[in-house]
Amino acid sequence: MDALSLTVKLFWLVLIGGDRRSRAMLSDIGDYVGTDIEISWLPNLDDLMKGYARNFRPGIGGPPVNVAMAIEVASIDHISEANMEYTMTVFLRQSWRDDRLSYNHTNKTLGLDSRFVDKLWLPDTFIVNAKSAWFHDVTVENKLIRLQPDGVILYSSRITSTVACDMDLTKYPMDEQECMLDLESYGYSSEDIVYHWSESQKLIHGLDKLELSQFTITDYRFVTEMMNFKSAGRFPRLSLRFQLRRNRGVYIIQSYMPSILLVAMSWVSFWISQSAVPARVSLGITTVLTMTTLMVSARSSLPRASAIKALDVYFWICYVFVFAALIEYAFAHYNADYSKKEKAKVKTNKNAESMVKNGKQAMVLFSLSVAGMNQGLLISNRQSRSHRASDAAAAAADPHEETETRSATSRRAQKESSEEKKCCKCKPIDADTIDIYARAVFPFTFAVVNVIYWVAYTM
Repeated sequence: MDALSLTVKLFWLVLIGGDRRSRAMLSDIGDYVGTDIEISWLPNLDDLMKGYARNFRPGIGGPPVNVAMAIEVASIDHISEANMEYTMTVFLRQSWRDDRLSYNHTNKTLGLDSRFVDKLWLPDTFIVNAKSAWFHDVTVENKLIRLQPDGVILYSSRITSTVACDMDLTKYPMDEQECMLDLESYGYSSEDIVYHWSESQKLIHGLDKLELSQFTITDYRFVTEMMNFKSAGRFPRLSLRFQLRRNRGVYIIQSYMPSILLVAMSWVSFWISQSAVPARVSLGITTVLTMTTLMVSARSSLPRASAIKALDVYFWICYVFVFAALIEYAFAHYNADYSKKEKAKVKTNKNAESMVKNGKQAMVLFSLSVAGMNQGLLISNRQSRSHRASDAAAAAADPHEETETRSATSRRAQKESSEEKKCCKCKPIDADTIDIYARAVFPFTFAVVNVIYWVAYTM
């Protein structure tokens, strides 16, 4: 019996304790939603929405609605030169006054659920240069409505949009771009709605903290415009314009330095012997093909535009120097072969001249022997006068033949000297001399061209 009574007492204690805890919980909840306590400062939304027409703007038929705009940049995800676009996530805040929603119960601001947005009139703001855009809805729709007693409404939403950005890539990759985010009313003209930047929008929160991979935001400004369309009227437009300067470090490492090294590699052939034809030809062709591959790979990430970019100019400068090094070897090799042929030709001519001289000496000896025999016959026939006369005539004829021989010899000598002069005029340059000049001219010219290039595109 004692055990039974003890069990009953414990049961009643637990029951009474649970009842007290439940009453305490109900009393805590009653501070907020209990039926015994009325929240007197809350306006009756049903009364506010009676007769409210969300299809008509506030003060229709009267002055235009003033909409104050403010932007906070959350992120800039991607900037594409190929598609000329960028992706940005922003918090877009719009504020206007709607007297139909004013209340005098209290001076406190009322925060409303995002589902209440569908019951209100909203400005039909759209992003003019957007290619695509969407609202965020995780875990709920990222929208905010705040209602003030005087009817001022604050509407905030989180938007991600891919926006077009016209880029001038003439100085790529030393370029600076200006991208814009244009906001405008789609259906209401300036007679119904007027946009202006909020007084608190002196700077963009979050923009100074952004770190982009390829660009640095150097400056930004707010612009207010009035767009005039002949068919539709005048429409207000707000623009956020920000300056982007491209970071050049990655391009110097990936494009400029390899190009410079390829050009320097092509100069190695100037120190290779002229007789090493396979080595010099293979080195020249390899540098030319590698330079071509580098040019093609660098252009793959860029739009197929007709504008000549700064990177294209530098690639072509390097390509010309690499190709010129290959042409230099061809020119030097041609001169070396030409000089060899000329030396062989001169040697052949000398051999021919020696053979001619030897033949002339034999002819002279033969003529002397014939002349000796003739003189013996003349001596034997001295007694005849007729023979004396013929001997005198022959003696008179010999000087004449000797003068003709001398004149022919002088003509040949003049002709040979003129040919030698012509050969001297066409004398080829020594191949080793060409390489020596190339070792100095190529690096100096490349350095001068680089100075001109960097000054022209960075100033």
